Amino acid sequence: MNGYFRLIHEDGKTGIQLIPPTEGGEPVSVNDVSEYLSQKNITYNKDVLYKAIAASAEKKTVILLEKRTTLPERECYKFTITPDNMRAYVRFYAPSVGGELMSADELINDLEIRGIRHGILKDEIRTVFAGRRDYGKDILVAQGTEPVHGTDAYIEYYFNTDKKAKPSLKEDGSVDFFQLNVVQHCNKGDVLARLIPEDPGEYGMSLLGQRIKPRDVKRLTLKYGNNIDISEDNTTLISQVDGHVELVEGSVFVSDVLIVENVDNATGNIDYEGSVQINGNVNTNFQVKAKGDIEVKGVVEGAFLEAGENIIIARGVNGMGKGSLKAGGNIISKFLQSVTAQAEGYIASESVLHSRLMAGTEINIDGKKGFITGGSVSAVKSVNVKTLGSPMGADTVVEVGVDPNLTARIKELQEQIEVEHGEIQSIQQILISTKKKMTQGVKLSPEQLKYVQTLVEANQMKTKIVAENVEEMERLQSQLKGNAGANVTVRDTVHPGTKICIGDVSMTVRKEMQFCKFIKSGGEVKMAGL
Repeated sequence: MNGYFRLIHEDGKTGIQLIPPTEGGEPVSVNDVSEYLSQKNITYNKDVLYKAIAASAEKKTVILLEKRTTLPERECYKFTITPDNMRAYVRFYAPSVGGELMSADELINDLEIRGIRHGILKDEIRTVFAGRRDYGKDILVAQGTEPVHGTDAYIEYYFNTDKKAKPSLKEDGSVDFFQLNVVQHCNKGDVLARLIPEDPGEYGMSLLGQRIKPRDVKRLTLKYGNNIDISEDNTTLISQVDGHVELVEGSVFVSDVLIVENVDNATGNIDYEGSVQINGNVNTNFQVKAKGDIEVKGVVEGAFLEAGENIIIARGVNGMGKGSLKAGGNIISKFLQSVTAQAEGYIASESVLHSRLMAGTEINIDGKKGFITGGSVSAVKSVNVKTLGSPMGADTVVEVGVDPNLTARIKELQEQIEVEHGEIQSIQQILISTKKKMTQGVKLSPEQLKYVQTLVEANQMKTKIVAENVEEMERLQSQLKGNAGANVTVRDTVHPGTKICIGDVSMTVRKEMQFCKFIKSGGEVKMAGL
């Protein structure tokens, strides 16, 4: 028990008895005693009282307070409530010798009078009063109800929202261009998405009866476009048609795929908002543009294809030197011949012949043939190929570790800097000549002075532009040097005459090599075994 105190009345005098703590309890509190005596209007000597309280930590102590007898004091308590009005405590003070004890009902009634409308711990209070009181200790007598916080709403999608699928290899080593899963097809009646609504939680209540609101939760609604039904409870999206589904900026869209047999004189050029499926061929000089995917089950000749997502060509491309492919996603084609192809993602094929390929991530030339012969290919991360170059000496250039957009910007900056430097030199020659004339006493007219001032301002502006362009160019060039992980992997043979560029360094293969990887090391291109 904690140490405690009580008043005593003897022989016309009033004193205080200080009882030491037991079993590790806390000693009598100076503040408790001082506050209690002040409330009872009992005078005392502070120094004497404080010394007695200090001594009471070890033994029972009695000191005289006043030379008069006061009436017996009943058991009482000190009431405190937390600032958030969620917990109330009482600290009991012992009655004086001969004083009365409180009852549990008396305390409960007092709490209600104090405005405690909720959370009085009546059973706990009765238990305290049934046993021996632990004086000098705060006892919880009322507790509010904390709010139960809810959960945010969320949406489950029943289709793959990741559009980075890659082709798989068949058992015979060829690339399976039909099982790509890059287009998320859906059928009529398919469940596309389901909303799990928010749980708002439950209100709490303070001791004073005030409702406490739980934290705000995130509410969501299903967003969707045409060709989609929503359930009566607005929690489920269902496809109305066979087509393909995609998630665009939080909204679910189902598009009917535009299907044509061939792209030729019968169709003209195609420009479609969704995806396009071509069951046959794309003939020379025609254009196919789609915001989604372009799938061609036949051959693409000298045509132009541009897709916001992926381009998939089952039987390959014969570009005839004028064909062009451009994809915001990936390009996958059986073969690529005499064509320019640019993809923000990867490019995958079984063979590449006399073409210009540019990939934002990697180029994978796989399958039975798996060769790159002639032309140039570039990728930011890696080029993986079975056979590289040609025994006939066809010029073949492979470049990795360089973003084509980045190099184009560097070239643009270099040209701008060169032009600005030329203009600055011309301006400075005029300014030097004018300054020389003025030192010789030649006076300039107001129009001439105005022209000189214009030249001075132009010189300052162009100098600033050059400095900014140089800073940007140096920053981009430093990025070119930072592609240490870029590599070219050859799983079979690389032929002499092939040029390997990694970042800002390059090498020309002098002799036939097999099963090797080219990396940048020590400021040069080096060959490492697989």
